[in-house]
Amino acid sequence: MILYAVFFYVRYAVSYRDLEEIMAERGVAVDHATLNRWVVKYSPLIACEAHRRKSATSSSWRTDETYIQVKGKWCYFYRAVDKFGKTLDFMLSEHRDEAAASNFFAHAIKNSGWPEKVVIDKSGANLAGLQNMNWLLLRQGWFWLIEILQVKYLNNIIEQDHRFIKKLTRPMKGFKSFKCASATLDGIEVAHMIRKRQFPSNGQSAFQQFAALAA
Repeated sequence: MILYAVFFYVRYAVSYRDLEEIMAERGVAVDHATLNRWVVKYSPLIACEAHRRKSATSSSWRTDETYIQVKGKWCYFYRAVDKFGKTLDFMLSEHRDEAAASNFFAHAIKNSGWPEKVVIDKSGANLAGLQNMNWLLLRQGWFWLIEILQVKYLNNIIEQDHRFIKKLTRPMKGFKSFKCASATLDGIEVAHMIRKRQFPSNGQSAFQQFAALAA
């Protein structure tokens, strides 16, 4: 029932109080604060397993950031998909600068391997972050570098992909803490990856696939 509650919250546009009523209709008495604790505790663990089990992705990436409100302030949600729209990685950051971009690209490379090509917007921070990754390659003696393209229309794939995330976060009307926001977004991204069929389904429903990642 815990996993059912977590999945329902990160998959559908409902509030914690709505989910409290839904659970009550199914005979489970649980308050909205407990539901929040479940999401914060289990979503990051499931997301970590999702990175390990996801299907192979392309080495041609599309990266961009979207805005998420935390404690009344805008934070930056870094996201990357491949050229087919499959999710590669995601990271919430309080800043949009070279250090944040470098951290995101390092995290994405750790989870998905080195890309051959990365398409970004006109952000100087993202460009600097990728150049830092290329410096790492040079220091390690590699003779090829990541091709960096700043072509707006090529990033339409990820800009469209942001819509699913915003559809779910908009009714939440912002988050009260950075930890809560990051954990919730982890769960939302996993639910989105399931929608995009990034895991072997073996005839399982979306919830069964989500629960399997927690097994």
